[in-house]
Amino acid sequence: MHTLVAPGQHVLFLNWRDTGNPEGGGSEVYVERIAGELVARGHQATILCAAYPGASDEEVNDAGVRFLRRGGRHTVYFYAALMYLAGFIGLGRLARSGLGRPDLLVDVCNGLPFLCRLYSRRPVVALVHHVHREQWSVVLGAVGARFGWWVESRLGVRVYRNCRYVTVSAATRDELSILGVEPERVTVVHNGTPEMPTTPTAKTSHPSLVVLCRLVPHKRVEVALRAVRELVEQFPTLRLVVAGQGWWEPQLRELAEELGISDRVRFAGFVTDAEKHELLSSAWVALTPSLKEGWGLTIVEAGAVGTPTVAFREAGGVAEAVVDGRTGWLADDEPDFIKRVRELLADGDQRNAMGQAAQEHAAQFTWAASGERFSNLVAAVTAVAVPPAIESYLLP
Repeated sequence: MHTLVAPGQHVLFLNWRDTGNPEGGGSEVYVERIAGELVARGHQATILCAAYPGASDEEVNDAGVRFLRRGGRHTVYFYAALMYLAGFIGLGRLARSGLGRPDLLVDVCNGLPFLCRLYSRRPVVALVHHVHREQWSVVLGAVGARFGWWVESRLGVRVYRNCRYVTVSAATRDELSILGVEPERVTVVHNGTPEMPTTPTAKTSHPSLVVLCRLVPHKRVEVALRAVRELVEQFPTLRLVVAGQGWWEPQLRELAEELGISDRVRFAGFVTDAEKHELLSSAWVALTPSLKEGWGLTIVEAGAVGTPTVAFREAGGVAEAVVDGRTGWLADDEPDFIKRVRELLADGDQRNAMGQAAQEHAAQFTWAASGERFSNLVAAVTAVAVPPAIESYLLP
């Protein structure tokens, strides 16, 4: 075994999406911002992700992060292994256009890990935003859910049993410990708060709600739609904006029709950063009805512009992104969720006080601080000896 030098490392992130992908979300924002912070500190950062229509195979963004896009949603895992091995042994065209020899691999485990520890002799860090126990059955059928949960909770944990982990909240660290990942192997690196335009945006003159997320089943936008249906009698001018895109949008539009609230709901689709700022700033209350979040980036984004959020108490990291009763409310179930939304819409003093507290809370989290913490982890992991052969990870 030999020892690596910490400064100026090449860090390879394996993540099946990037922020330009139609399925991209908060996890991708996190990865790209952290990668940019590493570049600013003298490292190289490459993100290998899936290709999609309209995206180039290779590019470097304004932060100096290199993107390689290969394969699709499922085949990107195969390309990651092929390109890594080709680059490492210098195999022809794949090596010339591939990954080179990264010093550290970061496996972004969005349910299914890349399992790169099976083929990499470089140090590996597993990045887990949240554990998907509840989501497998929502996204897949019974058989698929059992397989996905086995890969995430058993196979992945075993493959990475001697590796460092990074997660975005203490809640996820606690969940990982239940799966057998010792807390001392887990470093918590929170999301930062995106820089928001300084130009103030006035609140709407009518009661308004906003949901900002990918439109997929486990985000449970249906709860927000049903909340509008329950509250519209008390607040006749109530409006909801659903910002984001995803394959579940037709079902959500259909539900809005069934509930008779289509004229009160606007599906905004993909929004730019400027549009996002305007929506979050102008809304009276932000809603995060998601089944599970590792942190809740949109909660802190809303807080940064003085908008309180209502979310669910048992949804993982949101219990840290929302300070219950101070920066917003954490609900116990759907009736309680609607009750809390009603309370905030009706009580302007409480809403304004929570909005101010949410701004103060959001100011604690910066990408610079998160980048420094991640950079320290890179230095610590790459300054130790290369791990032993993979057989030692798989044998009892």
